[in-house]
Amino acid sequence: MRGWWLALALASVSVTAMVAEPVAAQQPAAKETLTFERVMQGGLSGGGGRPPRLSPDGKLLTQLRPRDGEPERYDLWAQDLATGQWRMLVDSKKVGSGAELSEAEKMQRERARIGGLRGIVTYDWAPDGRSILVPLDGDLFLATLNGEVRRLTTSEAGELNPVISPDGGFISFVRDQNLWVQPLNGAGEARAVTQGGGGTVHWGEAEFVAQEEMSRFTGYWWSPGDKYVAVERFDEAPVRVLTRASIGAEGTKLYEQRYPLAGTPNVEVALYVMAPDGSGQVKVDLGSDPDIYLARVDWSADGKTLYVQRQNRAQTVLDMLAVDPATGKSRVLFTEKAKAKSWINLSDNFNALSDGSILWWSERSGNGHLYRFDKGRWTQLTTGDWEVADVIGVDEEKGLVYFTGNKDGVLERHAYSASLKKAGTVTRLTEPGYWNSVSMSGDRLIVARSSPSQPPQSYLADASGKRTQWLDQNALGPNHPYAPYLASHAIPEFGTLKAADGSALHYKLLKPKMEPGKRYPVFFTYYGGPGAQRVMRGWTDPLQQAIVDKGYIVFVMDNRGTANRSRAFTDQIWHAMGTVEVEDQVMAAKWLKQQPFVDPDRLVIHGWSYGGYMTLKLLEKAPGVFAAGAAVAPVTKWDLYDTHYTERYMGDPRKVPEAYARSGTLGDAGKIKDPLLVMHGMADDNVFLDNTTAMIGAMQQEGVMFDTQFYPGQTHSISNPASQLHLWNTMFDFFERRAPAKTP
Repeated sequence: MRGWWLALALASVSVTAMVAEPVAAQQPAAKETLTFERVMQGGLSGGGGRPPRLSPDGKLLTQLRPRDGEPERYDLWAQDLATGQWRMLVDSKKVGSGAELSEAEKMQRERARIGGLRGIVTYDWAPDGRSILVPLDGDLFLATLNGEVRRLTTSEAGELNPVISPDGGFISFVRDQNLWVQPLNGAGEARAVTQGGGGTVHWGEAEFVAQEEMSRFTGYWWSPGDKYVAVERFDEAPVRVLTRASIGAEGTKLYEQRYPLAGTPNVEVALYVMAPDGSGQVKVDLGSDPDIYLARVDWSADGKTLYVQRQNRAQTVLDMLAVDPATGKSRVLFTEKAKAKSWINLSDNFNALSDGSILWWSERSGNGHLYRFDKGRWTQLTTGDWEVADVIGVDEEKGLVYFTGNKDGVLERHAYSASLKKAGTVTRLTEPGYWNSVSMSGDRLIVARSSPSQPPQSYLADASGKRTQWLDQNALGPNHPYAPYLASHAIPEFGTLKAADGSALHYKLLKPKMEPGKRYPVFFTYYGGPGAQRVMRGWTDPLQQAIVDKGYIVFVMDNRGTANRSRAFTDQIWHAMGTVEVEDQVMAAKWLKQQPFVDPDRLVIHGWSYGGYMTLKLLEKAPGVFAAGAAVAPVTKWDLYDTHYTERYMGDPRKVPEAYARSGTLGDAGKIKDPLLVMHGMADDNVFLDNTTAMIGAMQQEGVMFDTQFYPGQTHSISNPASQLHLWNTMFDFFERRAPAKTP
């Protein structure tokens, strides 16, 4: 249950770039009310497209961009950086067949939160920069820079996880649960290099919890030079089979889904190393305990060592294994151990350097920081009460590491550089006032950023952070799609409230144009769970602005347990979900009701996924505080959710059943006295519909009255635009009926 779309930042990063003109200083051409209907049409924030990438030679910028009139369909475009000219490289409609995706690919896209996208959703550059591998409609195509596109596969079976090998010799993919490899130059056909895949056995794929909870979406890894490929094999046979009904508008499909509920067996996992043709297979020694997680797999810079991160079932120990790829023999290089009443968080901040040392991220100091491990010795490179987020690049020649973090405050994310050899000066590369996301290619930064007054924009910068070229300035001029709504644009007010333990809890308020003496209803929304931050100095989601235009104040606060804070802040939910995070939000609600501009009788609450769980717990914990609540796709029993996520925070239900009993919502269902709307997609394969039906049953037994709305054929994100529009209109119709304005 990674913090998903409602919890994501809408923007990014910056450097010494031109500051955009503030919203308040601009004069919109017309004034219109922003509606949910307009929001669902997309494109309001301008720009658009998935994160851009530089070609291997640095001459082209490629990007997946939404199609005019079809915002969910993406085509592959390229910009010549010398001329600034854009051209379409691959037209998804012209090249694609429109074939339905395999169920495996649909599920993988759902795990990546791109289940609603169509057309081209990923691609891979050949290292020589002459061609691009493009998956589309279940098949693979090779596009060249002159506009030619050659079809590589024609099988009825879909291809998963396609990549070009690091040295450019091969294309590889997973088909029929085996790994397939073929020469990139067309000199041979694709052939399966593993055998035995099928039924419950999978080669080269990532298991469900790896995708959903570990952010690991592949199950194979090429070595530098294309000498070896490490391949995961997992067997789902031990995993419990759940019958999931995917209820559509005109029929129901039943899926026998193997879903590892908390406290039940996981897949059996193994790792093998082999040559590109499948010969010379050796099994990697992952240790004597079979009940582990294969967390991460990486290669050394010279390809002579395979590094494997092995996590125990309790997620309190993470071993770094160094593996000889020729024999599969392993040794523990170092170990991370969680402190009492805590757990180990995974990251992607592993870098094997050319001198044999390792760049590593750890929370051993109480905050997430960078370390260098060299010949058994540790050197801490960053320190302080702040968090390193992502390593974006390493320049070994200059002795610098580049990363993003929140050294300059929790509400902003910036790019920084620091020494690779010792703790010292950390240099900020992006300008204040923005939330940034940054990637690095060679010695150039691709910076995307936004602020409360500037929608997402992007540019290229050199390694010092100096902007060298705008990619998308996205200025808020009179022709910008958001221009008609600027007159009512709400700039967030940021502040902090104090939790019971003294922690600072950051919040933001979005207010409509205020009339003196008038009190306003509040739309109080949250995610609340670990792994997500929602209060940041970035561009406001247009959906929230549409709620402001309805006359509501929008309030968001990050409670204890949420992301990008110290371990002392996050560890408080250990074996205690539904406690401190609920207490914090109730405290905030009581504070809000004391504000002179708030109508204390019209405080309505909303949450999705973990946030839906929060809605139920809040109504149970604080009857009478909230006027009405909407819970979308809520977890109601944590033993109905998966192993890796749930046991990380709650422990094993076989060992601590009392913690699960306290955290659930069913036992206190009878305490709900305020109006409640429960909504759920009827094909949800993540938070099963069983969670909502169990809660409905408990409330009915207790005589609790409530409203419901179900969405046939929709999964956890209910991503269909028409369904989204219906959901939000239904929700606010409910709020207006259940928490109406008083008649003067």
